[in-house]
Amino acid sequence: MAKPNSAFMKPMNVSAELAVVVGKGPMPRSEVVKALWVYIKKANLQDPKNKRNIVADEALKKVFGGKAVVNMFEMTKLVSKHLS
Repeated sequence: MAKPNSAFMKPMNVSAELAVVVGKGPMPRSEVVKALWVYIKKANLQDPKNKRNIVADEALKKVFGGKAVVNMFEMTKLVSKHLS
């Protein structure tokens, strides 16, 4: 049985901008990503033509450094800047 990656499961502090979207921390990175996807799907922020792109609302623009559209891989990198 594979050992869970303890660094991935370590609770992280969430920035104020990210907390608006995913809730108050600390929480593991995996939970942050899960909560982010719940928010994106609930607000219907995926590009209908290309589901890998996220069209940011005002709250997500603050997390994404002002970008209006990011792909899901770039999103992970941008979100990590809001975790400490």
